[in-house]
Amino acid sequence: MRFIATADWQLGMTAWFLGDEARARFQQARLDAVRRIGDLAAERDAAFAVVCGDVFESNQLDRAIVARTFEVLRGFSVPVVLLPGNHDPLDAASIYDSRVFAERKPDHVHVLRDSAPFTVVEGAEVVGAPWFGKHPTRDLVADACAGLRPTSGDLVRVVAGHGVASTFNPDRDALAAIDVPTLTKALDSGRAHVAVLGDRHSTTEIESRIWYAGAPEVTSRREDDPGNVLVVDVDPESRAVTVDPVRVGRWRFEVVEQELASSEDVDRLADRLEQMPDKDRTAVWLALSGTLSTAEMARLDGVLEHGSDLFARLDAWERHTDLVVLPDGHDFADLGLSGFAQAALDELAELARSDAPDAAVAQDALGLLYRLAGAGR
Repeated sequence: MRFIATADWQLGMTAWFLGDEARARFQQARLDAVRRIGDLAAERDAAFAVVCGDVFESNQLDRAIVARTFEVLRGFSVPVVLLPGNHDPLDAASIYDSRVFAERKPDHVHVLRDSAPFTVVEGAEVVGAPWFGKHPTRDLVADACAGLRPTSGDLVRVVAGHGVASTFNPDRDALAAIDVPTLTKALDSGRAHVAVLGDRHSTTEIESRIWYAGAPEVTSRREDDPGNVLVVDVDPESRAVTVDPVRVGRWRFEVVEQELASSEDVDRLADRLEQMPDKDRTAVWLALSGTLSTAEMARLDGVLEHGSDLFARLDAWERHTDLVVLPDGHDFADLGLSGFAQAALDELAELARSDAPDAAVAQDALGLLYRLAGAGR
């Protein structure tokens, strides 16, 4: 039995960090990734696809987003099973109970509303652990597996869950964490063959039968390996599971860290940005540190202005940027300083470039002097 496992589509994602033009392209790219999942299911002769939570960004979305989603899903040649997650739980305002959802949903799209085994195709069951609110107080996957009996014959049973696994949760007392030993025991006892999970946006293998599919299109700069779906093969007789991650995403979020201390360093950063492919589908957060003269800073500003016209986003990551601009001697030439005043300025500049405890104060003083000098021109 072969199927496609995916998760965290988060259709309707706001992407506030992008400009209007790039944001529209990014939102379309998420739908395009879903379309490629359907193509992959047909190419690899999969029997069905399961989406392990967070199909939608929230329960409060424009009806057009739901309509466009189903327009894409109509192109799937296999059944699609949707699991409500923490972004789109089955609460009182659930998008799955909305009028547009009920009216537009294709017949081959199914929502897991409880943990009863759902026969998606002949010979395959999906057992889901849907979310009914944003803050569950129990391990929903453990609850879903608790009442299962061991499978027999050619039946393949898949557990679909959503949430953080205990192996990744630093809070050992977290009530809703998916307890990996409990899930492993359910698989070992024959109650299911494989577990596919959502919530972690990077494709991750916990063990050979427990996987996070990851988001099919990147959502955050903190993700290690997004943009994939899983092609899963299960042999019901031997209970062997083979998982093949396949890339469907097109966008990239990059963090560029670089220390700058000279015009050569600025040129190296410019070359690094120039070498990046697919700039219109790449968002870059810059984590820059070091010290530049005003002339070098002007050169950097030119590099970033040019790049911002090409990249989906190119901007400083403020929390991780510590770049100091120090005026050089040429910036104060118009002041006509000499003698003691010039010596004091030279001493201040030397202190600003040092590692002394007062260097930051000297840097601020130089910056103030530069602004005053500019105002007097």
